[in-house]
Amino acid sequence: MQRFTTSRIAGALRRLMGAPQPAQQAAALVWRPARNGMEVLLITSRGTGRWVLPKGWPEKGEHYCDAALREAREEAGVEGKVSPDAIGSFVFDKDLGEGIARNCEVFVFPVKLVKERSKWPEHKQRKRVWVSAERATTMVREPELAEIIAIAGGKLQKQAA
Repeated sequence: MQRFTTSRIAGALRRLMGAPQPAQQAAALVWRPARNGMEVLLITSRGTGRWVLPKGWPEKGEHYCDAALREAREEAGVEGKVSPDAIGSFVFDKDLGEGIARNCEVFVFPVKLVKERSKWPEHKQRKRVWVSAERATTMVREPELAEIIAIAGGKLQKQAA
């Protein structure tokens, strides 16, 4: 069922007015079993320091799930088993600098943690934290992402048990 959130309605209005389709990115919802069920990994963005998922642009010919896994490796220093199926998507305006923003739709792929490194390509530029799915929903700014984390948290918690 399609949810009619504010950002989806705004996106539909933009397209009706002739705006281009949103650019597409892939994100990794990295998770691991924990004492109380499961935890998810959040990292800080390089620009604003807000809490986000590892995400980025797919490279030419790269499947979105593989892009999500690559971004998790580069931005968060984790390896894992990625699902080939997105668990949802959210829309946001990516700041490209100099007052320019690009509307992006981000497809979110669950990644079960296999290995966590102490150093990785962006370890000096980002922080990472493991939190419950419930806590993660209060830390991210995008309401649709919070909803994806909440729904996925329930599903993934069953796998963690």
